[in-house]
Amino acid sequence: MNIKTLTALFGALLFASVSFSQITVATAANMQFAMDEIKTAFKKQTGKEVNAVYGASGKLCTQIKSGAPFDLFVSADVSYPDTLVKYKLASSEPKVYAYGVLVLWTMKDYDLSKGLSVLTDSSIVKIAVGDLKATVYGPAAVKAMTNSKVYDAVRQKLVYGENISQVAQYITTQSADIGFNAKAIALSPQMQGKGKWVEVDKLLYNPMAQSALIITYGKEKNP
Repeated sequence: MNIKTLTALFGALLFASVSFSQITVATAANMQFAMDEIKTAFKKQTGKEVNAVYGASGKLCTQIKSGAPFDLFVSADVSYPDTLVKYKLASSEPKVYAYGVLVLWTMKDYDLSKGLSVLTDSSIVKIAVGDLKATVYGPAAVKAMTNSKVYDAVRQKLVYGENISQVAQYITTQSADIGFNAKAIALSPQMQGKGKWVEVDKLLYNPMAQSALIITYGKEKNP
């Protein structure tokens, strides 16, 4: 889904329910670069400021359940927004805005055409993945490695980032030799030309629908 479509979706979702001058959006880390563009486009269209707080979807969900003053939650999956609905902390139904795509990314000269079997290369010491409890990309990476029958051979090499932006940092600074990340981050203007990446076969992991919803706090702040 392109930025214009995302801008239109978030604009409709927000504008229909809130009328204050600044909106605070809890945003999954994989959406950071796209959200920067959305914020600019949304302000140009509506005059409203968007303050984005980035983090792992699971941690943002926990903060919302603890009363964090967010107006909108843009998650990297659907389960966390669904949880907020169950807790009666949402004033809208979740809207799917995209599907996450997992990529294998490195700054080094590994042959990515080998697929995930490249991870068994003895020169690869650290493989970066997202936190298994707070991100959706971490479990997707483990699922893909398991289905490729390499997980048991490489599990001791795994290093975890608390969100997908931190994983990208591990990869691009070569703190890790290779890693799994979101295609949205690898394609961002800030990351273009950094290393090389390939999409992971989508049949190796479960589809990652991503959804957004309005938090009760935002609806009640200015009904």
